[in-house]
Amino acid sequence: MNVPVILNLSVALAICFALYRMQATHVSFTRRVFAGMGLGVLLGVALQVLYGAASPVVTETNAYLDIVGSGYVKLLQMIIIPLIMVSIISAIVKLKDASSLGKISALTIGTLIVTTMLAALIGILMAKLFGLTAVGLTSSTAEVARAAYLEGKLPDAQAISLPSMILSFIPANPFLDMTGARKTSTIAVVLFSIFIGIAATGIAVKKPDVFASFNHFVKVAHVIVMRMVTLVLRLTPFGVFALMAQVVASSSVADIMKLISFVGASYSALALMFCVHLAIIAAAGLNPLRYVQKIFPVLAFAFTSRTSAGAIPMSVQTQTARLGTPEGIANFAASFGSTIGQNGCAGIYPAMLAVMIAPTVGIDPFTAAFIVPLVAIITVGSVGVAGVGGGATFAALIVLSSMNLPVALAGLLISIEPLIDMGRTALNVSGSITAGTLTSRLLGQTDMAVFDNDREVELDSEPLAA
Repeated sequence: MNVPVILNLSVALAICFALYRMQATHVSFTRRVFAGMGLGVLLGVALQVLYGAASPVVTETNAYLDIVGSGYVKLLQMIIIPLIMVSIISAIVKLKDASSLGKISALTIGTLIVTTMLAALIGILMAKLFGLTAVGLTSSTAEVARAAYLEGKLPDAQAISLPSMILSFIPANPFLDMTGARKTSTIAVVLFSIFIGIAATGIAVKKPDVFASFNHFVKVAHVIVMRMVTLVLRLTPFGVFALMAQVVASSSVADIMKLISFVGASYSALALMFCVHLAIIAAAGLNPLRYVQKIFPVLAFAFTSRTSAGAIPMSVQTQTARLGTPEGIANFAASFGSTIGQNGCAGIYPAMLAVMIAPTVGIDPFTAAFIVPLVAIITVGSVGVAGVGGGATFAALIVLSSMNLPVALAGLLISIEPLIDMGRTALNVSGSITAGTLTSRLLGQTDMAVFDNDREVELDSEPLAA
């Protein structure tokens, strides 16, 4: 480790200490997250200016920052499966009838699918307004390598069909799915938890003593898991700081400027779709400004970490503690939203890519003959996209191959992929929270006293009682 790296890490440690002092003096969670993001940007810009994005000093500094950033993400991933299981089982045990479970599932998944369809249409619109096209773009060495990688992954994408995807949701080996071994492991664990919950309610009358013991066990497990969630969420400002510093320090300004029109079109589409989410919230009779204020921390984490699945614990906490959504609905929305109907990765991104690439093979992308099947394929293909890095690429491969478009051209965007992926992931999480909030509101289960409470509830405070 050389002197510049030691100095850089000393600054990073000083910032972490400042964030710790903010926590010790009871500065609000939202402000600490915002401070972590801002300080991460400042450190990243400083590293860029002093050393350059490709400098070995920046690379080594980022390797140490990654211990904090990726370490935090791994801790969140550690608690995802236990959180999903105890929360869903607990929620089902409390349900009065099975029809409630069906309504929750239908409304949540329906909202995710419909919003993905709208996201695709918005992606097409922005591609038209910004005049996006892949005609004339040149390929660097990195882009050629990326193209070869995408073509290698194409057979896997072409092998995917809706029946096979739905079949993959069934947990043939639930213990394997608890390790996250498959792309659809999250939903498989949700289904397994549902089976456990339904089986437990089935013995409530016949074997009340056994049911009471099981119910007590679930309550104890719930309290312990929520305590784990609290402990991990306290690290959020530090994780956001490290992740943001890494991204800014390693981003190539020159590469971004070459594709600035795609960056502008992407973020315009993301912003417009976020406005659609707020319109849905307003139509449900909720204050959209208060809603944005309450969900900001989880969106900030999703933006910096680029993992929809990793945001599940914070999303559940946000929905229950700040929006007044019952825990069962919050878990359904967060879990399904990390795999189904991702508005950013499975909606906007493949739509814009398809419109951008179509002219290279002589197709006019702004005709009904192209747009109708494109939106249909995107909507169906949005089922089962993994909520981790690379999910958008897989969604794009499914759409481009189904539309008979050259997938290799998607590699031209490799230089700006991280920058775009940050916004896409934040929109994915926003979509899942919107689905949970709308479902809760339509079923009349939203605790309006919680939603209307302007006093900020700390996500990293002691968990709510089971």
